[in-house]
Amino acid sequence: MEHLPSLPREVPRVDLTPPESRARRRLRACQECDWVVALPPLRGGEKADCPRCGHTLVKRHQRPAQRSMALALSALIALAVALSFPFISFSVGGVGNRIELSQTATTLIGFHQPVVAGAVILTIIVLPAVYLLGVIWLQLGLLRDDPLPASRAIARSLAQLNPWMMADVFIIGALVSLIKIAGMAQIELGVSFWAFCAFALLLLFTTQSIDADWMWFSLAGEPRAPEGTRTGDTAAPQGLAGCTTCGLINRLDGAGRGRCRRCGDRLRSRLPHSLQRTWALLAAAAIMYIPANVYPIMTTTSLGHTSPSTIIGGVVELIQMGSWPVAAVIFVASVIVPVGKLGALAWLCLVVNRSSELNATSRTRLYRVTEFIGRWSMIDVFVVAILVALIRAGSLMSITPGPAALAFGAVVVITMLAAMTFDPRLIWDTPLPRRDASRDTPGNHPQGTPG
Repeated sequence: MEHLPSLPREVPRVDLTPPESRARRRLRACQECDWVVALPPLRGGEKADCPRCGHTLVKRHQRPAQRSMALALSALIALAVALSFPFISFSVGGVGNRIELSQTATTLIGFHQPVVAGAVILTIIVLPAVYLLGVIWLQLGLLRDDPLPASRAIARSLAQLNPWMMADVFIIGALVSLIKIAGMAQIELGVSFWAFCAFALLLLFTTQSIDADWMWFSLAGEPRAPEGTRTGDTAAPQGLAGCTTCGLINRLDGAGRGRCRRCGDRLRSRLPHSLQRTWALLAAAAIMYIPANVYPIMTTTSLGHTSPSTIIGGVVELIQMGSWPVAAVIFVASVIVPVGKLGALAWLCLVVNRSSELNATSRTRLYRVTEFIGRWSMIDVFVVAILVALIRAGSLMSITPGPAALAFGAVVVITMLAAMTFDPRLIWDTPLPRRDASRDTPGNHPQGTPG
């Protein structure tokens, strides 16, 4: 069991004492460019951006504990309703089928696709439920002014779970599935479908409501920055690193390693072997992308006639049906996004050591876009999961998953991991002209305005 250092706790009353009132000078190192800045006092609805790269360092919310607690409870209730009622039903030629939400994953096991089934159930039900329970556990302790056991471990895990929750992507996949079969069968949306739509929206609001800076201050206070820390400069040359979990600046040892004094997370001056790992993952994703497009992603049986369909073939069928918008969504999510992400990350790895003050900012923005869009490629996998569970009418009409479903799901996961292993601070490591020291304090921006 890892040992967490004991800290003097000065836990403020919930929503009455902001972190700024307890800390004389709160310093942060930007996670995207490593620039050390002093946080200004923030009120609810304001945020502080890095003056060097524009990355949002802190976003303050009004009543963060109550806000997150209410949203998380509402989302859990919506998920419980979504799991308790029929999701979608269809009928064609007097034959029909009705499925529940969980069957979109369990049906795949019967077609020897347990890995894809596991990915579906984890990303749309299990991980979101664990995340919401963690949020409730944390905020309940903060509302009582007495953090519950394991609160710091749970707080560390929240940021790790966030990228893998895909309820919103699943909803888009469900809509695409409905449009695909709307002309062939009569579709009826159950209570579960609308409850899951509400759940996806509430889950999104919950993740956006988490004020990590306030939460960690409430859990473990704000230890002072190491003596001699300079703002308006990068952290690495000073032997410092900002914690990616709680944001606290810490002193590293001679090997560039350490542990956060507040949350106990491991620290590195830079992610070890970042470029090598990213290249390896990109190569694996590129290899898996070949069978993902060569083999059929699903096979449709209609009136005894069997027709395998690849990703591109499905796009062509949608175009022939006149569903241009849906075809565009599938083409972008399944072709443009994976290929673009592979190309963007490969290009960033190639040019990372040849940055300048001007293009480092644009390359960092490219990295942010690449990291954000990767998860949306799961739309095609969710479409297959829904159609396979729903369309089961024997030789009259049925859909079975193809081998490309597993390969394409692997591409999505591997490219997401590749974006996580790439350290954007490397883009800024090339010696750059020194900035004006007057820019070491990020500005306040009302929530919703650009930094």
